[in-house]
Amino acid sequence: MDKCVCTVLRDLCHYIGQTVTIFTASGGLSGGGFTGVLISVDDKFISLLVSVGMPPACPLGSACGSNEGFSLAEYGNPVGTICDIPRNAIVGFTHHAF
Repeated sequence: MDKCVCTVLRDLCHYIGQTVTIFTASGGLSGGGFTGVLISVDDKFISLLVSVGMPPACPLGSACGSNEGFSLAEYGNPVGTICDIPRNAIVGFTHHAF
């Protein structure tokens, strides 16, 4: 790993849990960057939570009706959408100043 990439990954580690925009060496819509909450950084990929899952359809559990036939299609994606970006595609990132 060259020194420049190590510095970018090290810098990204400081923003885990924060909202960032990652710019990649790509075209089309992905060239505009990916914005989300940075959830992990390693030597191969970074992961962003780019959309949060739906809340529970019934926060009271079985009080809203039968629990039979549970499916993700009925209740939405419980986690959200995660975007994994290869570290060698990262050309820059932005974050909030604090």
